[in-house]
Amino acid sequence: MTRSELVSVLAERLNGYTKRDTEKIVKAILDGIKEALARGEKVEIRGFGNFRLRTRRERKARNPKTGTTVEVPVKRVPFFKVGKELKEMVDGKTPTPSESDSSPT
Repeated sequence: MTRSELVSVLAERLNGYTKRDTEKIVKAILDGIKEALARGEKVEIRGFGNFRLRTRRERKARNPKTGTTVEVPVKRVPFFKVGKELKEMVDGKTPTPSESDSSPT
């Protein structure tokens, strides 16, 4: 699913919001996650997962073109750890939200 597809799906589910409004909401959420990670903070969305930073240590690597050894410095990379509810949903152990919404009462 692309970002524009996500905006379309959310706009359909959120009656009263236009695609433009929904795009602003999605952008604000993603910008908030990026800004928190840039500050070194962890972002936890219960039932979905956690975004955090991992530090990769310094290492030696080889340039495949020249064969020379180069030092790769320490760097921080974003990491996503899936939440329990999402993991179970993807594994088929729990119904998806759209399936549970459409079930008869």
